[in-house]
Amino acid sequence: MSIGIGEIIIILIVAFVFVGPDNLPKIGKALGKAMNKYKTAIKDVKKEMDLEIDKD
Repeated sequence: MSIGIGEIIIILIVAFVFVGPDNLPKIGKALGKAMNKYKTAIKDVKKEMDLEIDKD
């Protein structure tokens, strides 16, 4: 399930129309921070699970 260049361009155009050019960088920054937090949380959960598995 990968997103191609065409889909990314369509998403950006739709976001530009609905959000506007002024708010688009703010939303992009917020999405980047959210993705970073999500990746960190997933990494922490995996680390905890590995520690619990190693205990057994």
